Amino acid sequence: METADGAEVTAAAAVGPCAAIPAEHMAFIRQTLDRVGDKWSLLIIAVLESGPLRYTDLQRQVPGISQRMLSLTLRQLQQDGLITRTAYAEVPPRVEYTLAPLGRDLHQIVTSLIGWAADHHDEIRANRERAAEAPGS
Repeated sequence: METADGAEVTAAAAVGPCAAIPAEHMAFIRQTLDRVGDKWSLLIIAVLESGPLRYTDLQRQVPGISQRMLSLTLRQLQQDGLITRTAYAEVPPRVEYTLAPLGRDLHQIVTSLIGWAADHHDEIRANRERAAEAPGS
């Protein structure tokens, strides 16, 4: 594979979906997939589709997330440009989070994945139980 300037670029894989990705991009792509694919990021992106939400509203709509994880995940999503944080100069101060264009672009994929997990919940649970009961597990 060659770049526009004629330099040789090694692909990450010889065949398959990774073949078109230069090897030197793979580490960053894996980091991005880790970030957008973690359970809290997926759920936050999904709930922000309804519009801007305050921190406490997000915490209520994402069951089980701790304050620490919510703060960390919001900061990471903001750093990647998936959400925006708007602080209003009011008393008391008000901060809202909303999907940025990049996050809106990702939203349909996220909701499809969450829907798939919900649709196949029983089947996956049964498979895990069978695997746990199988000899040699």
